[in-house]
Amino acid sequence: MSRYVLAIDQGTTSSRAIVFDAQMRIVGLGQKEFTQHYPASGWVEHDPEEIWSTVLWAARTALRKAKLSASDVAAIGITNQRETIVIWDKATGKPIHNAIVWQDRRTAPLCARLKKQGLEPKFTRQTGLLLDPYFSGTKIAWLLDKVKGARRRAEKGELLAGTIDTFLIWRLTGGQVHATDATNASRTLLFNIATNEWDEELLSILGVPRALLPQVKDCADDFGTTDKKLLGEAIPILGVAGDQQAATIGQACFKPGMMKSTYGTGCFALLNTGGDMVRSRNRLLTTIAYRLGGKTSYALEGSIFIAGAAVQWLRDGARMIDKAARSGELAAQADQAQNVYLVPAFVGLGAPYWDADARGAIFGLTRNSGPAEFARAALESVAYQTRDLLDAMKKDWKGRSAGTVLRVDGGMVASDWTMQRLADILDAPVDRPTVLETTALGAAWLAGSMAGVWPNAEAFAKAWVLDRRFEPQMDAKTRAAKLRGWHDAVRRTLSTY
Repeated sequence: MSRYVLAIDQGTTSSRAIVFDAQMRIVGLGQKEFTQHYPASGWVEHDPEEIWSTVLWAARTALRKAKLSASDVAAIGITNQRETIVIWDKATGKPIHNAIVWQDRRTAPLCARLKKQGLEPKFTRQTGLLLDPYFSGTKIAWLLDKVKGARRRAEKGELLAGTIDTFLIWRLTGGQVHATDATNASRTLLFNIATNEWDEELLSILGVPRALLPQVKDCADDFGTTDKKLLGEAIPILGVAGDQQAATIGQACFKPGMMKSTYGTGCFALLNTGGDMVRSRNRLLTTIAYRLGGKTSYALEGSIFIAGAAVQWLRDGARMIDKAARSGELAAQADQAQNVYLVPAFVGLGAPYWDADARGAIFGLTRNSGPAEFARAALESVAYQTRDLLDAMKKDWKGRSAGTVLRVDGGMVASDWTMQRLADILDAPVDRPTVLETTALGAAWLAGSMAGVWPNAEAFAKAWVLDRRFEPQMDAKTRAAKLRGWHDAVRRTLSTY
């Protein structure tokens, strides 16, 4: 019997594949970055063909490094950058345009028009989301309107659309399966999270033909088998979840009240609310955490567009550091007397502000401000934004999230300085697990449990191991002063200021 699971983790800046053994240990890894395209201010695109080639390369590399063949793999799990959208030719599989990335802001005018028509409450009620360019639905509408002949071809049933998981499933199965899972569907502005179906009313408003969209399955389900020419043997695809929901699963946040936050390009915090579909009054998102065995569990989510990307900006844009890993070390050297704030609204502000027109700003500079102060401001901005999300969650869920311990993952959490400052600003414990590849682990668990290789949710949760807990050390007066300064900086950055 095959005892290994292959997880495909298709992210915003790179494609990764990880082979896990039956004890959930990593035995092989492949990773390859791909090109970011910026055709206009606020626009972000990816080449779907480059994504496909990097995924295939990563999967083959991971198997080679694990010294395994495809016949040793029991199942594949897929996790992906969620709101990024692709439309492709049903007959040839060729994309009609570059993928429009979740960070892209080109549909802000469409969102503004829909809001002006008073339609945001309807979208929020039926999808749990807000009218923001972040989500997939308006991106699909833009492609149908702007790519020559696309709408006519879509209405004739010649085109298919989907988030990156759907595109990969289509390619991996040789065009046999057009499907997604409930978590990815819930991020499109087109999926009714109460009925768990595509919403005909919202499809009509955005002008999206139903025939374009994939079948929606559970997160652990049969998504077909791979074309054996790709990896050497046919492998069943048995698990799919959007990256943030996969990380929630990988962190074993199966019980209501458990919370995780992932710090990658952006930051995404999810609070499991179980079967309780909490309607946010503080501009958070109500989303599907996972759907297993036909049963839906919900979450409150706060989405921050810029987290690790602020450190990338320090390295690549401002050129103040040569390596992202140096940011924590540099921040520790900052002048304590200076109060420098970076509001990283490079592509607008996400939750709880949702200001697509805000742009990044720095406040509190003095003649003495230098790279150390900028590094501290960049890392602290992540902590401040997380605090905004946690405060909103506490208000929304009737205080039931009080006392929540935050489980963290993503590239930034390797920095002890950053995690300590996060605990200080949150005034709450922060738990870092021993396994930081939680997104891939979540996708692998979905597939592995379905294949009978890995344990059920309860046993999987018991296998979660703490690396270190960061307890708050900052005094209340200092924390309050820092938060006042942050909120003043955000207020000055908002486009309505």
